[in-house]
Amino acid sequence: MAQIHSDVCEMQLNEVSEVFDLLQIDVETDAAEDRPGREDAGCSRNVLRKLRNWERQLAAKKNKRKEEKQRRRLNREQDSGVSADNPQFTKRVMKAITKERLAEAQFTGLKLCVDLSMTDSMSDKEVSRLAGQLRRLYGSNKKATRPFRLYLTDLRQDSRLYRECIRMNDGFLNYMMDITEESCQDLFPPETIIYLTPDAEEALQTVDADKVYVLGGLVDESIQKKLSFSRATELSLHTARLPIDEYMVKKNNSKNFHSKILAVNQVFDILLTFCSTGSWTEALQAWFPQGKGFVVTPEDSQPLPVSQTQT
Repeated sequence: MAQIHSDVCEMQLNEVSEVFDLLQIDVETDAAEDRPGREDAGCSRNVLRKLRNWERQLAAKKNKRKEEKQRRRLNREQDSGVSADNPQFTKRVMKAITKERLAEAQFTGLKLCVDLSMTDSMSDKEVSRLAGQLRRLYGSNKKATRPFRLYLTDLRQDSRLYRECIRMNDGFLNYMMDITEESCQDLFPPETIIYLTPDAEEALQTVDADKVYVLGGLVDESIQKKLSFSRATELSLHTARLPIDEYMVKKNNSKNFHSKILAVNQVFDILLTFCSTGSWTEALQAWFPQGKGFVVTPEDSQPLPVSQTQT
């Protein structure tokens, strides 16, 4: 009986000893974790430095994405006129508003034609570029508070440009604009037409609702001279140019390059801005490409009036 009791006591002592051993291991482990320089035991300092640099770069990228997202949101709000007093509408409501504006423009909007009669002389690459410019032109008109009534004239259904517009521009056949094989002089009295060409002598002073403005639908990488001007002269139409010389000056650049040739969507954006602000200075400042070698004159010019007389 005494032997059994002795064995039990020995077992209990062994269990207590094992518990203390485990406690000692935990204490040593915790101490090792808290001990400075432990990280260096598992990883070299070079690896740790690279890891910390990677973590900093990742955090910087996250902050940059957050700031970019916020900037895009603010730009969208500014473009759509969103503010605290003017809450943002849903996409469905904005689509309905845009459609209503374009429908109203069919009756009250300023008239603008894109003359597409010169595309036969263009290369396939130039035709594709023109199709993209027409898409951007229509996109700008959709965003405008007071859109133009647009006409694509001399656009044949069997032409390369027509096929390219359908291929490149989603919903092209549903664009709220007039697409016709007729020419601008077939649609409107010649005396009401003003053909905008950079080679015209007269500068456009204002935009008159009684007039029809025509842009030459032309992309010419070979820079043939006076194509749109020759077309307007052939049709005996009045011509005018954007008032670039009156509101801009040449800027020195390394290539000594200066050009007044603009894409049709760029000319249209300038007209849209002038119609909304009445200022050629502001319109040219906003949309004339910097790479063309011109800058707006420092002196602030007086805004010119926009005629709102309706026919």
